[in-house]
Amino acid sequence: MDAVEAVATVREFMDLLLREAGAADFDAPVADAREAGLGPALLEEIEATRAAALRLRDVLLERRRREAESAALNETAGDLAALRDVDAVLRAIVHRARSLLGSDTAYLSLHDAIAGDTYLRVTSGSVSPRFQRLRMAVGEGIGGLVAVRGVPFVTADYFADDSFRHTPSLDAGVRDEGLVAMLAVPLVVGDTVIGVLWASDRRARRFGPAEVALLASLAAHAAVALDNARLLAETRAAVADLAAANARERAHTASVERAAAAHDRLTELVLAGAGVDEVVAAVDELVDGDVSLLLHEMPHDPHLRPDAAESPRGDEPTEDDGDFARAHREALTTGRATRAGSVEVAPVAAGTERLGVLVRRGSSRDADLALSDTRILERAAMIVSLLLLFRRSIAETEHRLADELVRELLGDSPRTDEALAERAARLGADLARPHVAVVVDAPSADRNRLASAAAHLAATAEGLAGEVDARTVLLLPGSNPSAAARRAATDIGAALGHPATAGAAGPALGRKSLAAAHAEAAGCATALAALGRRGEGAAMGELGFLGVLLADAKDISGFVRRTLGPLLDYDRVRGSELTRTASAYFDTGRSLTKTRDTLHVHINTVTQRLDRIASLLGADWREPHRELQIRLALHLRSLLPA
Repeated sequence: MDAVEAVATVREFMDLLLREAGAADFDAPVADAREAGLGPALLEEIEATRAAALRLRDVLLERRRREAESAALNETAGDLAALRDVDAVLRAIVHRARSLLGSDTAYLSLHDAIAGDTYLRVTSGSVSPRFQRLRMAVGEGIGGLVAVRGVPFVTADYFADDSFRHTPSLDAGVRDEGLVAMLAVPLVVGDTVIGVLWASDRRARRFGPAEVALLASLAAHAAVALDNARLLAETRAAVADLAAANARERAHTASVERAAAAHDRLTELVLAGAGVDEVVAAVDELVDGDVSLLLHEMPHDPHLRPDAAESPRGDEPTEDDGDFARAHREALTTGRATRAGSVEVAPVAAGTERLGVLVRRGSSRDADLALSDTRILERAAMIVSLLLLFRRSIAETEHRLADELVRELLGDSPRTDEALAERAARLGADLARPHVAVVVDAPSADRNRLASAAAHLAATAEGLAGEVDARTVLLLPGSNPSAAARRAATDIGAALGHPATAGAAGPALGRKSLAAAHAEAAGCATALAALGRRGEGAAMGELGFLGVLLADAKDISGFVRRTLGPLLDYDRVRGSELTRTASAYFDTGRSLTKTRDTLHVHINTVTQRLDRIASLLGADWREPHRELQIRLALHLRSLLPA
């Protein structure tokens, strides 16, 4: 019977182990054996079995604890391997620490490099907002001590422990949370403590070495998680920077390639013989916005208007004129393209000489295109400056050759007419056509600007311009000297911004005829100035007898013919005496009876003749200004040979 009881007791201990019963439950089988009256030997054996069962229970519990710790650490390692959100990993670590250690709370504090203190990053089981907002300076409290020493710290009773420095703010926060026992282990990356992992209870408790080791393992994983997060953030930032750099490089490359392609196109245009206008039009197509060219003065260039620098577009002021003024001023100062508001200006220069500016109005679609557009505008400005210099050099050469040719045509030249005609043809003039000579005076104008304006007019009319006896001379194809004079006075005066006076004569064909026309045109210009008619253009025939008197070469016969021609022709065809009647009428002081007596005709005949004269010379022939001119012509006629 005793043996059977002993075996039953052993089975009972086994059942307790299988049911994971508490340590106190193992006392019941021993008490039952004593009540059953078992002998001392069996009781001693049962006591030994109980002790063995308790040891086995402790071994099993330790093994399960270690298995749980290993599982928790493995799960944490899995979290790290999966590179989850760092806050999620830290929350999992803190939650596992609290669960494995059976503590009331667990939390993790980190060092704030900017503020120079530590703060609670993650908590589990905390109920006090004040505690969760605690910040600890270096060296303060348990956290400060662990951060400085880099080793774990355990206290069974926070407020009774004076081995660390208490502060009112920390003590108030701990008291508000109701914490008593604490275990703190450092989070170490390399040789640097970056934070602290905590497990705390709201009752007195002494954490054992195994618990310290477990929390330290979790802290190591937390440190790895934080370091991985830092490395991942740095890697992502580096990748983002690299991607941004690649994007910038691609955009820059595209911008450079776009600018290079534009440069190639502009170069092809220039090599194909395109002019400045074609280049500016091409730039306008290549970039965003509207592009125009603003030229400064280009003397001696017949292809450029000397007033081209007045405005970039020649229209009324607009709302961006202020932007243009600022950009224009800055561009000329720096020598680089400058943007102000919606206007970008690139200087067109040759060394220190400012030839003009390229103006782009409007914004590019994005920053990369804006950079490319600026580069294209600057390259175009360089090409335009080369074209302007080249064109100016050609224009100056053409002007010099035209000037020499005009002097040879109007003076004594050893060259043959054929040689002079060939030279003129190379300059775009055809001496086989009749030409009008025009002499232009503009005393208040700059001689270079006057020469440039005259050359421009000559080039557009397929004529020649030069300087003879310090006066500007034009030889223009055509047969109407009056029209040529008016055009010269108007166009050149507008270009100069000063009155220009032009006298003309012609048409003339051949060197001698051109020289005579030049002399008459010079006299006409002199007569216009003497008459106070500056700023006008006229031919000698329009000046009447005053032109005859004031001109250097006096064409008396021509004056008489121009003034009395209708009367002379009428008398010659009909054998009448209208010319003699007009002379007698004026000589007798406009008296009809005295005229009748002088001519020995009836008074009605005198009246009829006067009516006929009015029909031929005009109704105003007896007005003072006409009378003087007609009487002078009648008198000069009487002095001419028959």
